Amino acid sequence: MRPQGGDLPNEVPVRRRPGALGALALVLLLVVACSDSSSSDGAAGAPAATFSGLDGASLYAQACASCHGVDLTGTQTEPPFLNAIYWPGHHSGAAFLLAVRRGAPSHHWNFGNMPPVEGLSDQQAAAILTFVRMRQVEAGIE
Repeated sequence: MRPQGGDLPNEVPVRRRPGALGALALVLLLVVACSDSSSSDGAAGAPAATFSGLDGASLYAQACASCHGVDLTGTQTEPPFLNAIYWPGHHSGAAFLLAVRRGAPSHHWNFGNMPPVEGLSDQQAAAILTFVRMRQVEAGIE
């Protein structure tokens, strides 16, 4: 299955890369955990949990689907994750996790800036990343 295109002037080609999504998620979790250990209210430690569980699919449904689409194909207000522009060589796992933690400026599409996802732990964000990457592999984006 070819990933859905968007209104991108220059789509990034789909490339095959070796697996090991679990190990990647663990490494990325450590990167984010070491980069910022404060919660959104300034107190030390993890943010207060507002999302439940550690299952990536469930957490994606809770924290991401309303903007990025239930099926990861985007919405009228936010971009799709099942697009070649989000292959790991262009948008790394570390960039994904930093966007969750700190937000991200608008780029590639004209949807506006992404705000941080408040109340999502680093472990939960890593589970979502693993889920997204597995869905990308299923769609031929590696």
